[in-house]
Formats: sequence, C-alpha cells, structure tokens
Amino acid sequence: MSYVHGYSEREAERLRDQSTILEELLHRDSAYPGGTKVLEAGCGIGAQTVILAKNSPDARFYSIDIAKQSLDKARAAIKKSNITNVQFRQASVFDLPYDDEFFDSIFVCFLLEHLDRPEEALIELKRVLKTGGSITVIEGDHGSCFWHPQTKDSRKVWNALITAQQRLGHDPLIGRKIYPLLKNAGFNVLDVSPRYVYGDMGKQKLLEGMVHQIIVPMVRSSKKQILDEKIVDSGTWNRGISDLSSSGTPPDGTFFYTWFKGIAVKE
Repeated sequence: MSYVHGYSEREAERLRDQSTILEELLHRDSAYPGGTKVLEAGCGIGAQTVILAKNSPDARFYSIDIAKQSLDKARAAIKKSNITNVQFRQASVFDLPYDDEFFDSIFVCFLLEHLDRPEEALIELKRVLKTGGSITVIEGDHGSCFWHPQTKDSRKVWNALITAQQRLGHDPLIGRKIYPLLKNAGFNVLDVSPRYVYGDMGKQKLLEGMVHQIIVPMVRSSKKQILDEKIVDSGTWNRGISDLSSSGTPPDGTFFYTWFKGIAVKE
C-alpha cells in the first residue's frame, strides 16, 4: 500500500511525538472494559497502541497493520512499555483474518485517510464486530489547518501535501466525512466530535510541538513525491517550509488544526 509519509525512522519519531502531544485530546474518552476484545486496525508503529493498552489494561487488543516494518516497531514499543495485553498480526483491513462477530469493539486512528476504498474497509470491519459492538474512528482534516504568519509559499507547500496524497487515491480531507462514511457502511452513528488544537505564545509548548514535531515533519516526509511530481518547485518548497516553521516561533506564531472522532455501533 502506498503511504504518502513513508516508513523512515524520522516518520516513526513524528508519529510517536504526535501520539504524546495529542493523547489527552484524542484519548480522554478511549477506554474499554475488562475482558473486551478490541481490534486496532492500522496500528502502524504502535504509538496509539501503547496509549490504548495502558488505558484499558484488562482489555485484550488485537493490533493489525499491512506493513511489516511498522509492526516490528510496534512490537518493540509494546515490549519497552512492559505491556502484555496486545497481540500483533500482519493483515489487510480489506481481508481480515477473523471470524464474523469476533470483536467487542474496533478502534481506527489515522488509517482511513490512507485508503483508496475507506467505505469498503469499514464494511469489512463491521463484519468482524459483534452486534451491539462499538467502532471508534479518528481522522484529521487537512482542510482545517490555519496558521499565522501565513505566506503564499507556506500555503503552497501545505496544499502540495494534500495534492500528493490525493494523487495516491487517498483523502487528506476525510475528517469531515466520518459521519457519512460510517452511516453508509451500515453503522448507527452515536457521535462525531471535533477535536481541535490551537496554539499561540500563551500556549507556547503546545504551539511548538504542533508545528515543529507534527506538522512540519509531516510535510517534509512527502518532499520526494512533491518535488519528483513537480507539484511545487524546489525554491517554493524551501521558502514554504521555512515560512511554515515560522508559525511555531515567537513572537506572533499561531496554529490551528482539527481532528474528528466518531463513535458508532453495529445494530
């Protein structure tokens, strides 16, 4: 599967930083009862897995991903954290190696945006979910991203990331579509809530983390595709990255971004 951000160690570092910075925002209501069997679809390097497993130590997590190199990092992260309630398996979300109605709950985070058939994936996830079971979906929306100071070149490099992902057949604007995707896949949607982050000099640590540990590294990860496909030229790239970085520095930088968290059940 093509992945716009790639599988470098720098990308793994970004994902780990992102999970730490966003833990309270995204996971303050992520918990599962003891004895629950939870499928984590698209676990990646295990950044969210560690949080989920620690929040629900008596639940049992079955974490899958299509990429072996990511699973190797996820296993290492779980071992380092002395977590014992997770098992990993290499598998495709479009062809899950589990029986019908096997899981009590399903958790999906930052996966659907990287799929060319997200609704089909949700239908396959629904197959392995018990009737009455819940699914939680978290996705970002790159169209919700605003910053200051915003320059023409900084906007161009951000839009270049969006274009690069769309050229792979994926959807960087998927956050706003969680409700219809879940509904069309046959789920009863209970709630979709925006989870936004705003940082300024009054929240300097959050601002710097958002810009320098999440956003700028995320854009940089797509550099090769953007330049190879001439979405922007190298001069625009260099100026735009520099300008985007400035939104995370004193005295005037501000940054805003929204994720969406949807919760639904299978009836």
